[in-house]
Amino acid sequence: MREKVIAIVPSAGSGRRFGANKPFYLLFDKPLIIWSLEVLEETDLIEEIIPVLKEADMEEGVRLFERFNLSKIKKIAPGGRERQDSIYNALKLIRDKKSLILIHDGARPLIDTDLVSKTIKGLGGYDGVITGVPVKDTIKEVGVSGGDNMVIKTPDRKNLWAIQTPQVFRYEPLIKAYEEAMSKRFYSTDDSALVERLGGRVRVIMGSYNNIKVTTPEDITVIEGLSRYRGYNCCPK
Repeated sequence: MREKVIAIVPSAGSGRRFGANKPFYLLFDKPLIIWSLEVLEETDLIEEIIPVLKEADMEEGVRLFERFNLSKIKKIAPGGRERQDSIYNALKLIRDKKSLILIHDGARPLIDTDLVSKTIKGLGGYDGVITGVPVKDTIKEVGVSGGDNMVIKTPDRKNLWAIQTPQVFRYEPLIKAYEEAMSKRFYSTDDSALVERLGGRVRVIMGSYNNIKVTTPEDITVIEGLSRYRGYNCCPK
């Protein structure tokens, strides 16, 4: 019997840099969060989806998920102060301790079922598997404390990947990593970093350069262009 896969979709950020309530922003004909939720709904390997929303958005979220027939959503987790708090709130709603947990940012709308399935199947004997892409630019580590932005070092680009979601973990090492981090008030913007911190074995598989996260309004323009290129012609200009 295969392990149950539960997807957590954090969408409770403040949206300060975006300038709008990001989950409900209309990308073409549907709210941004719906794009990734529909892909997860269509992925046969996923049995349950837990979105994470700000408490003020939860009522609207229920109506929205019903309108788009997202039957795998049984519960919604309340958002916390930081992304890590939000994911922890969702993890505490999970009762099946042997399940696999897929985490995907609700602000990354251009995933597909192939990438999601590939990530789940790529876990193997590891504690976690994460998606990413090799960086194209030269990266500099810069000292900012003195205000002069002096370069400290230039890491070898061939060893550097830009990490994305989806990410998949076994529940037990993930919740252990979260409980340890929360008890020590250690915060990271990446779930895998918490698992790595406790010695967990995490591997990286190839994601997609199109798997862009919406952070600023300019990102929407790029995503609209990529969507049209991929044949999404709901609202042609």
